[in-house]
Amino acid sequence: MENIALIDSFSEFKDDKLIDRVTLMAILEEVFRNTLTRKFGDDDNFDIIINPDKGDFEIWRNRVVVADGEVENENQEIELSAARKIEPDFEVGEDVSEEVKLIDLGRRSILSLRQNLIAKIHEHDSTNIYKHFVQLVGEIYTAEVHHVRQRVIILVDDDGNEIILPRDKQIPSDFFRKGDSVRGIIESVELKGHKPAIVMSRTAPAFLEKLFEQEIPEVFDGLITVKKVVRIPGEKAKVAVDSYDDRIDPVGACVGMKGSRIHSIVRELGNENIDVINYTNNLQLFITRALSPAKVTSLKINEETKRVEVILKPEEVSKAIGRGGHNIRLAGQLTGYEIDVFREGVEEDVELKEFSDEIEAWIIEEFSKVGLDTAKSVLEQDVQDLVKRIDLEEETILEVIRILKSEFDGEQ
Repeated sequence: MENIALIDSFSEFKDDKLIDRVTLMAILEEVFRNTLTRKFGDDDNFDIIINPDKGDFEIWRNRVVVADGEVENENQEIELSAARKIEPDFEVGEDVSEEVKLIDLGRRSILSLRQNLIAKIHEHDSTNIYKHFVQLVGEIYTAEVHHVRQRVIILVDDDGNEIILPRDKQIPSDFFRKGDSVRGIIESVELKGHKPAIVMSRTAPAFLEKLFEQEIPEVFDGLITVKKVVRIPGEKAKVAVDSYDDRIDPVGACVGMKGSRIHSIVRELGNENIDVINYTNNLQLFITRALSPAKVTSLKINEETKRVEVILKPEEVSKAIGRGGHNIRLAGQLTGYEIDVFREGVEEDVELKEFSDEIEAWIIEEFSKVGLDTAKSVLEQDVQDLVKRIDLEEETILEVIRILKSEFDGEQ
């Protein structure tokens, strides 16, 4: 194979991968030097001349002429008689430059060279892809479903790059088929070997934040700032927003008339319920707003323990806790405080953990997951509602209620 034929055989590959010819030549020289080292022991005495304009190259081997029978290093030295076959007037001690044709390297070396060249081009391409996607981490990206597997969906973008959407990064209601367009944020990019592993997420709070930036002009322009986002993907989210311009109502601007602006975001997230609240440095007011739609009667903050006791009217308690405890859990995450809810008018209550000698810790934990941390908060709930909200058998729930009642009724 002629030298130029080797380069031309990669021209289509080069164009597909957007590698310029100069870069291809640099890769080619590196691969050739590795091949020469393997075949001759080293490549120090070889000159590789590459012409990127013509797409051709030459390899020259430089050796010193020595007397016949005195060659010690066949790669560095050449006998006088052999040198004079190249040019008849060579003398001992002179330098001989001899062109090495590709075919002189042998069929096996040529095959190895081709494989190494392809590997180097893939490595170069993967490095560029990695650098490109690292800059996109945290940004919204769109790709098409290529293959659906049990634990992961394989996406492919317009440039043919493969992106992974794991099951735990999908919203529970997500259902995609081959060919569907999917939006998410690029969550992480890692080089595994020489191949970049690009992971997309639709459950990250940052995805919701970026959707606000993309769908709401005032957020995109910086007139409204998204201060914090917390989510239970597919169920509920709370977004704290602020504006440095007093003329702008940040909540109103984000929600829009009758929810018109936020509707597309809700639909993208599988009808996730989104509460948008005004951010404030006033902690009491912020916690009050975070518990929306419940109306707080009063609250007491303990900054050392990062806990807050919230007093509510009986009819507001279920609103504060929310379905499955989602509202109170997100309010705690948004404010950074553990929130304990108490009914207005109840002067004393007992935390569930005080019953650890009678109720197992894992059962207490199941009640806590839905915002029920005290005896009164459990006793005021309907039994059937508790069965629906808590991952416990009805028999277990009834036994817990019996134990709690005994505390207040004086039963043993």
